Amino acid sequence: MAQGMASRVTCQTAGAIADGAFKVLLAAVYIAGAAPLGRLLGTPTWLMVASGLALLVGGGIEIRYTRYRSMRTYTQLMIAYDSGWMLTALTGFLMARQGYSAGGEVWMGYQTAAPIIFAALLVAAAPTQMASGTRRDLDRTPCR
Repeated sequence: MAQGMASRVTCQTAGAIADGAFKVLLAAVYIAGAAPLGRLLGTPTWLMVASGLALLVGGGIEIRYTRYRSMRTYTQLMIAYDSGWMLTALTGFLMARQGYSAGGEVWMGYQTAAPIIFAALLVAAAPTQMASGTRRDLDRTPCR
């Protein structure tokens, strides 16, 4: 990585890129293993594939927009997304534990809808202000 570019990468930016990359990796796992994972979770194969595609799109947009949106926006969206993910995972687990067969579908349904909503909100967010060819985003701190 070039010296000038390395100075612009912050811990928060790296975190946003890593979050998007995780979604892309998870998408590949869901698509490649749709049938066996679907059986394990009690969900139809099409839902696994749809979730994988949604994660692929959402993760790709998340990575792409790191240069154009503030980390404050990213942080707020990631907190909301991850909070919903945890609540939905807990709900799905409790449903499965009580014998309901829809626990996996609830969890995978969230993972199908949420990345698309996240991406849409990120695209709709106000762009980061540019000044002299650099990002002007005061809520960034360099990695240590």
